[in-house]
Amino acid sequence: MANMNPKKTPVPEQDPKIRATNFEEVTLGYTEEMAIEEAKRCLNCKNPLCRNGCPVSVRIPEFIAKVAEGDFETAYEIITSTNLLPAVCGRVCPQEKQCESKCIRGIKGESVGIGALERFVADYHRTHKKENASLPVSNGHKVAVVGSGPAGLTCAGSLAKEGYDVTVYEAFHKAGGVLVYGIPEFRLPKKIVHEEIDHLTALGVKIVTNAIVGRSFSIDELFEDGFEAVFIGSGAGLPQFMNIPGENLLGVYSANEYLTRINLMKAYLDEYDTPIKHFKNIAVVGGGNVAMDAARCAKRMGAENVYIVYRRGMDELPARREEVHHAMDEGIEFRLLNNPKQILGDENGYVRAIECVEMELGEPDASGRRRPVEKKGSEFTIDVDSVIISIGTMPNPLIKSTTDGLETTPKGCIVADEVGKTSRDGVFAGGDAVTGAATVILAMEAGKKAAAAIDAYIKNK
Repeated sequence: MANMNPKKTPVPEQDPKIRATNFEEVTLGYTEEMAIEEAKRCLNCKNPLCRNGCPVSVRIPEFIAKVAEGDFETAYEIITSTNLLPAVCGRVCPQEKQCESKCIRGIKGESVGIGALERFVADYHRTHKKENASLPVSNGHKVAVVGSGPAGLTCAGSLAKEGYDVTVYEAFHKAGGVLVYGIPEFRLPKKIVHEEIDHLTALGVKIVTNAIVGRSFSIDELFEDGFEAVFIGSGAGLPQFMNIPGENLLGVYSANEYLTRINLMKAYLDEYDTPIKHFKNIAVVGGGNVAMDAARCAKRMGAENVYIVYRRGMDELPARREEVHHAMDEGIEFRLLNNPKQILGDENGYVRAIECVEMELGEPDASGRRRPVEKKGSEFTIDVDSVIISIGTMPNPLIKSTTDGLETTPKGCIVADEVGKTSRDGVFAGGDAVTGAATVILAMEAGKKAAAAIDAYIKNK
């Protein structure tokens, strides 16, 4: 019988006061009973708009129908027919802007909890699986993938399923890209990422770490080694700064560096000797998901006061509503319609305060958002001993500078068509390396499209 409750089945969470002191996962996930109850809210529409809102075209009503029946393994098979990283997507995808925003149930109430159901199915499979995936039959062709983030992993897994011999090259000492260095443990446990990667290696994907393409070897050398195509999914790991006075003071971090030290280098664990100074008062500049991650990490690292400094208002915050809600619950203070002008230091070169100016919203800019304008004479300071800059990233220029014939934009993004084909024959690209910093699921969509294009390219050859 259908569940016509207008509200979602709530997902259990850690108490905010407790979770702000640890790095354990905030949301605890559905039980079997909760998942079945929520799945019964799905109307199984004849024209499923929810699927149209999914970048990787997960067969949403089909998998939810199986959850409602209690057939969780079949639901998993349906999801993974189009999505190779369901446990990741169920946790970090912005479903509220994609599949759930199209859900018919959302017209007169809350949409079906598609993301929470996807996470449940993936977690159920992880804890109940009996055997690994069988190795696909080889087709005799080799493809190299640069970067083991969501774009690279999706491309590699999609090609491996078709019988390709795929090798992934990762610059860091662990695979996973932004999934391991950027997203905190309390949002995406690293064991989840590693188990998703294990599923890909079971398909035959080989992963080589500590391999920096452009330094360890070049794209040209990959072709010389017998690879017939190369996919570049190296992300956008080059942080941007505001170019204001004081950004060179001790205690100023890019969000990338701060999160990498905590997430990949485990600075939050006593048994890891990762150098990171513990600050009492921290300002995080920016309003995206990365800014929320940095602020929430800072709170867990022992900061007494953490401020989000953002030049627009709450309605313009680009971060997911869920992340903003969690940050507020955990005691993060939002200083909205404020913009930094300079970072002030003490006599020893350490941060002592950040000077800001109040803003007001004017006419829309090129992005369609109202442009923030300074209020004259409204300068003020916030006493802090650290500032984390989280205003965006760009692709690292290394591959561009070491690869002939690869067209890039003025911002360093690789130019590629809608299926990932670049100006260089046999080279494909996707994800943040092409678009600049975006979401995990959009990177996965790019990896999936590029895999299909690489398959067609090699077959046509």
